[in-house]
Amino acid sequence: MTADELKSIISASLRCDYIDVDGDGRHWTALVVSPEFEGKRSIQRHQRVFATLGARMKTDEVHALSIHALTPAEWQAAQQA
Repeated sequence: MTADELKSIISASLRCDYIDVDGDGRHWTALVVSPEFEGKRSIQRHQRVFATLGARMKTDEVHALSIHALTPAEWQAAQQA
């Protein structure tokens, strides 16, 4: 799997204002900015991203994924800091 493929999978099921994925083919880091995260705790945000991957996590197609899940307001504040 490539970073672009992983981005496409996530963004197909989750409305993303911004998404960046980096990794080595099995171990990934994703920055996902979505208005769907508004009012959600960190664990709920991560669960939402993991849900987009479905069986890919169970079949080891994506072995590890570190997620930074932000709302658009949080992302904007981080950019200004």
